[in-house]
Amino acid sequence: MKNITTILLLFFTVHLFSFSQINYYNYFEDSSLRIDFVLTGNSKVQSAHLMELKEEPFWGGTKKNLIDTFGYGEYRFYMYDSSTHDTIYSSGFCTLFEEWKTTEEAKDVSKAFYQTVSCPFPKNIVEIEIKARERGGTYSSLYKTVIDPVSYNISREKPKSAEVTKVVYNGSSDKNIDIVFIAEGYTKDEQDKFIGDLKRLTDYLFSFPPYNKLKDKFNIWAVGAISEQSGCDNPREDVWVKTAVNSSFNTFNIDRYLESYDVKSIRDYAANAPYDQIYILVNSDKYGGGGIFNHFSLTTVDNVLSKEVFIHEFGHAFAGLADEYYSSEVAYVDFFNIKIEPWQPNITTLVNFDKKWNALLAKKTPIPTPPTDTLNVGVYEGGGYMTKGIYRPAIDCRMKTNEAEGFCPACQKAIIDMVTFLTE
Repeated sequence: MKNITTILLLFFTVHLFSFSQINYYNYFEDSSLRIDFVLTGNSKVQSAHLMELKEEPFWGGTKKNLIDTFGYGEYRFYMYDSSTHDTIYSSGFCTLFEEWKTTEEAKDVSKAFYQTVSCPFPKNIVEIEIKARERGGTYSSLYKTVIDPVSYNISREKPKSAEVTKVVYNGSSDKNIDIVFIAEGYTKDEQDKFIGDLKRLTDYLFSFPPYNKLKDKFNIWAVGAISEQSGCDNPREDVWVKTAVNSSFNTFNIDRYLESYDVKSIRDYAANAPYDQIYILVNSDKYGGGGIFNHFSLTTVDNVLSKEVFIHEFGHAFAGLADEYYSSEVAYVDFFNIKIEPWQPNITTLVNFDKKWNALLAKKTPIPTPPTDTLNVGVYEGGGYMTKGIYRPAIDCRMKTNEAEGFCPACQKAIIDMVTFLTE
């Protein structure tokens, strides 16, 4: 894996991103605008409704590459200059709501899910728009509004009180990737354990290709949210505890799926530091976790497989990587439309494989690749929760199993591309 990582670092670097970008200080302040809204609906319909606008003290993202070029995510956020109507900021994201929409429950009932989007705080009046990806791959407008940055309807409340520790610092946020870790299920007397757990897991992250070559591109912040009780909710065992961000197992009736619907509290704690990514460390020894692209990640800290889950879930949230497994229990029904190319960089339906990892294949690699041909990179059937019609890059990968040696070359490329975009 070491040689592969070195090659990828050499060839998949900043030259990939030859596009026009925006001058940050022409349009934005050094703070962020948080847009809180709810997504409501069911398997057939959805809508978005504004809850709150909030100015937060830090902008943790890039100040150079303000227009997203990846096209990842089930939703798109756009900010337009009100005078020229030019796009001055865009990003993609995913939600727990979109996952729930594909469950059996969503066929019979409607629900509402809290959601947030953060962007640089504008200097002038702007228009924002949220678009949703349709089943066929196109986007439709879900919500639009105009925002005046001097409006008294934008909250300026301070973030939730919590002690912030700078664990790793390599420089300014616009040149580095900031990860905010939030303590969940740690009482006041367990805050030292939180810092120790964080350091143990991030040490593992930075020992793992390709992150081992990219450690100097990250800042790590610890937000010591204090819970009244240790652990987290476990409905199947009738365990209910009072914690900072209300995490729980059994999301969508999947025992291992650890999530939180309390998005507002998570963002209120995260605002204590600049961030590109939010990771919630849950003080439990039960196996489980969750990660959603540009939303947040969760994992327990004291299970024998916590390190493996930790890095797998970060792959989802940070680089938009898909699950490559297809035999584990999930709640989703027809999650992917095999008639179109999925946006995730590590799976393909072969509809438009040239945009995926085709360049990484050795000459004469058969497509699809028979499972008996254990090549370093291939096109193996099975992935994205489906045994047929979706293909993955390797026989095994950390996005497929906890036992895999590491990330496959296609996943490593996706991680490196994202780091480059956010830091170069």
